[in-house]
Amino acid sequence: MKWRGARGSRNIEDRRRMSKGKTGGVGLVGILVILVIGAVFDVDVSSLLNATGGSSVSSSSATLPKEDKAQGEFVSATLGYTEQIWDEVFRTQVGRKYNHAVLVLYKGVTPSPCGNASGATGPFFCPADRKVYLDTAFFTTLSRKLGAKGDFAAAYVVAHEVAHHVQNELGTLPKANKARQSMNKTDSNRVSVMIELQADCYSGVWAQYAESSLGVIEGGDIREAVNAARQIGDDTLQRNAGSRPMPHTFTHGTSEQRQKWFARGYKSGRMDQCDTFAALN
Repeated sequence: MKWRGARGSRNIEDRRRMSKGKTGGVGLVGILVILVIGAVFDVDVSSLLNATGGSSVSSSSATLPKEDKAQGEFVSATLGYTEQIWDEVFRTQVGRKYNHAVLVLYKGVTPSPCGNASGATGPFFCPADRKVYLDTAFFTTLSRKLGAKGDFAAAYVVAHEVAHHVQNELGTLPKANKARQSMNKTDSNRVSVMIELQADCYSGVWAQYAESSLGVIEGGDIREAVNAARQIGDDTLQRNAGSRPMPHTFTHGTSEQRQKWFARGYKSGRMDQCDTFAALN
């Protein structure tokens, strides 16, 4: 993806100079065990990490490493592209103004109204403050451990989380989350899959406009996004963790579903082709 020199977004809240220290606790091995539990069972274990010992948060004026600066510029450029594209899509397909999301960059752990953001939670959108939370270290995990390489794989992650903000703007996300509160675990997970697959489809719509309207897509970019969707499917993640895939526990969709819905959004460029709630009901 062409991003160097692009106009970055002004809606970046950079907390990467905030450091979280630990005093006492279970030690590195114990922390790693907790993180593995969170990754395998798809739960927020940040409260357990906080409970392992005293902690303190402090700010630093230290200069960010060159790699961190570059990743911040990449995320800012990608977020800027989402703003340009969703401005246009909302105007032409929804008939209303799009309100931009704020993206919080952090390192390690940072608080949010939806619970602590950390390596255990991964990137997420918090409806309570309408912000996306992202530790760019996840890009390294995505590339080295999950097999999703390339800058457009990382851009897809940003676009997917912004797509949850789009759902929130349209009222889809609060309605679906409210319905989940009265459901049993299996049905709630099924609705969660619908939410996530729609975000994948909206990411595809974004990619189509990034190519046709902005001209920033390069050869191989779409393959990178499709591969990322495949690598983070629930069945693939569970299988790679040494477990037998258990469909009733899926919260994001299978690899096949995630690829399919991203491709549907990309090929159509239409939000009305992303109604996963009707298609999967």
